[in-house]
Amino acid sequence: MSLPAGATIGIIGGGQLGRMLAISAARLGYRTVVLEPQADCPAAQVANRQITAAYDDQTALAELAAGSAVVTYEFENVPVAAANALAATVPVYPPARALDVAQDRVSEKTFLNGIGIATADFRPVDSDHDLGSALKAFGGSGILKTRRMGYDGKGQRVFRDMEAGGLAGTCQAMGGVPLVLESLVPFEREISVIAARGLDGAVAAYDPAENVHRNGILHTSTLPAGIEPATAEAARTAASKILSALDYVGVIGVEFFALADGSLLANEIAPRVHNSGHWTEAACVVSQFEQHIRAVAGLPLGSTDRHSDCVMENLIGDDVLRVPELLAEPDLMLHLYGKAEARPGRKMGHFTRISRRT
Repeated sequence: MSLPAGATIGIIGGGQLGRMLAISAARLGYRTVVLEPQADCPAAQVANRQITAAYDDQTALAELAAGSAVVTYEFENVPVAAANALAATVPVYPPARALDVAQDRVSEKTFLNGIGIATADFRPVDSDHDLGSALKAFGGSGILKTRRMGYDGKGQRVFRDMEAGGLAGTCQAMGGVPLVLESLVPFEREISVIAARGLDGAVAAYDPAENVHRNGILHTSTLPAGIEPATAEAARTAASKILSALDYVGVIGVEFFALADGSLLANEIAPRVHNSGHWTEAACVVSQFEQHIRAVAGLPLGSTDRHSDCVMENLIGDDVLRVPELLAEPDLMLHLYGKAEARPGRKMGHFTRISRRT
């Protein structure tokens, strides 16, 4: 049963992803209410209403549930307890289990391996001794990451050809939190797939994007990716397997390392719309944001066909000063996020250059 026009969709999180979800919801005839502690957040500028409170505020959660026909979220660090509390009275999509899996890197990789999807080797790290043992197992190299709350390259440290000694204080310097060491992967390129699953179990996946990061932040996503058709199909198949295993509803982003032989290693999953899918706004009839609203509202999923080749680029910090020159270009779609202050590392917007496929 799909939501009737005029129904309200609740969105936890008021950033740019919530903003683009609210815009797509309005296009499909829905109202939106956003739960976000920051007043005048990007999403609230286009939503019908904002509840200004913490994500785990019980009174605010009850208000969100009472005023929504369905609740979704724009980031993966929504408290699982909050999602479960909401789910007791209102449908919550994607399901809380997806949050539980994605919020911990060890749980995430264990889940992926358990359904037959390969990842880099990994070892949980809770002490400097654990780190030394893990580095020894990985030949002295690896990427040390916080198990929770890392994003845009934060909470990471790279080790290359290190001896196991001299690591005293490393874990404390990383915040004294649970960590994971991942083996270094000799990948040729990074790709990602945006896929969706509807309430009826139907799955639709977009073409894989080839991603380039700078300082741990996504810089560009290019379509088509420089991969063989078999690799692209393997990525879509893996995403579909993840969606089915989680009994998922909504859009998911799945990042992969593509190796020289065409094989893939899953890097991470994001149970939400994803930065590397912003290109779908300009190069597809149905964007990832509309696809997500369709899924959580019980509507049929839209086409994932791409009518144009494209390159999406993030505007980070003072990159936003390029806007006047960008707007002078033909075949360019710009989206600014309504953020008042440009800071280093802050995503201020993005643009997509398209070129028609022949």
